[in-house]
Amino acid sequence: MAGNSIGDLFKITTFGESHGPYIGLVIDGCPSQLSIDIDFIQEELNRRSPGQSSVSSERKEKDQVIVISGVMEGKSTGAPIAILIENQDARTKDYDNLKDVFRPSHADYTYFVKYGIRDYRGGGRSSARETAARVAGGAVAKIFLNQYNIKIHAFTESIGPISCEQKYLNLAFAKEAEKNAVRCPDKETANKMVEFIEKIKSEGDSCGGVIHCLVENLPAGLGEPVFDKLSASLAHAIMGINAVKGFEIGSGFRAATMTGSEHNDLFTSNEEGSIGTKTNFSGGIQGGISNGMPLYFRAAFKPVSTILKTQTTLNSEGEEKTLQVKGRHDPCVVPRAVPIVEAMTAIALADHLLKTKAYKT
Repeated sequence: MAGNSIGDLFKITTFGESHGPYIGLVIDGCPSQLSIDIDFIQEELNRRSPGQSSVSSERKEKDQVIVISGVMEGKSTGAPIAILIENQDARTKDYDNLKDVFRPSHADYTYFVKYGIRDYRGGGRSSARETAARVAGGAVAKIFLNQYNIKIHAFTESIGPISCEQKYLNLAFAKEAEKNAVRCPDKETANKMVEFIEKIKSEGDSCGGVIHCLVENLPAGLGEPVFDKLSASLAHAIMGINAVKGFEIGSGFRAATMTGSEHNDLFTSNEEGSIGTKTNFSGGIQGGISNGMPLYFRAAFKPVSTILKTQTTLNSEGEEKTLQVKGRHDPCVVPRAVPIVEAMTAIALADHLLKTKAYKT
């Protein structure tokens, strides 16, 4: 199956299925002599793991990090870093009734059409279970970026119709996200989000939402001309996450309603001579290259397609069937997707940072 790798100089390849013995990844291109903090990688995986609260899947996975190559005495060696994560709580029997039917809006049908076979056990490679490997790769990328003080903060901006107050460029606000189950920095809004998700869950349904991501201390000059723009790489990385249906950088679609004089970010400089802009409608990227201002973007997640409500569907023979899904599923993936968005952002930025460093002595 192609399409399992992302990145050029900093490249990750993931493998494994939702109900296989392991999932994992190989990181190629990680610079040598980087201090690899296994505890930090584990902490990042713990943020994504299921069973955290009443608004997430009840599947229990320890997601214990097993590093099998590329690290010696706590440092990267320059060789490929391989990481394994064991699947310990898969319940394949819960998916027996999905063997020959297609869940509406799921990858069941498209995988079957493409390959002529599909792994119905939890969705195989199409399962969000695979994203645990991405988070591990993103954790290593974050360790690399931390050498340059580049920080990534993502949080839940909205779930369903409930949205938090717009303080998106306030870093102190963004850093409050880890204090509740839905990862919304505003406590009052977070409580409303939890109530909404629990209501949707009790009805056997699901809901989506929006994640906002902010990157601070990103240097100017990251991004390649024309086809490998930093914005394009970020879009590629984020749109590759399960359930993402929308992506916008800076002012995004709102820019279409503005005039040039309203949208242009006028330049300014400080006493040290550093160039910045008075506004940041560009979201930190101009011409596909970072301009030194904070980078920010939004990602829209659709409602989870696997719901407990009875639905009408088709089987592999084209016959109409009544579908009643069993098993443990997230009523809303957004809270657990926050560390995934950060991970994919880190991977894209690490790759571009290495490319930019290659141009300069």
